[in-house]
Amino acid sequence: QVQLVESGGGLVQAGGSLRLSCAASGRTFSSYNMGWFRQAPGKEREFVATISRSGVSTNYADSVKGRFTISRDNAKNTVYLQMNSLKPEDTAVYYCAAGGVLRSTVAAQYDYWGQGTQVTVSS
Repeated sequence: QVQLVESGGGLVQAGGSLRLSCAASGRTFSSYNMGWFRQAPGKEREFVATISRSGVSTNYADSVKGRFTISRDNAKNTVYLQMNSLKPEDTAVYYCAAGGVLRSTVAAQYDYWGQGTQVTVSS
């Protein structure tokens, strides 16, 4: 089992940057593929990015490709989401998740979730 805690959210102007972090407890972090999802008010949770256990393979939603970068540091049990060129439509609660399916974009295929961190992008 793994527990996940996100941090790094906040208020930023359009065009700005934020880096989200997700710290995992437990000694099995490196055995999980990790993902970031987001949920805006009144909308369903949507896939943002995912990274493989080793960090070699990544996958992004088309809406963030070229602007966001997912990475991980297995020695620190942490996964990151660097978000650049932020847009108002990126406003959402961002969740990290741990799961066993490589490159999965489906929330139901992730087993563990953090509590989320709010990202607000003003125009």
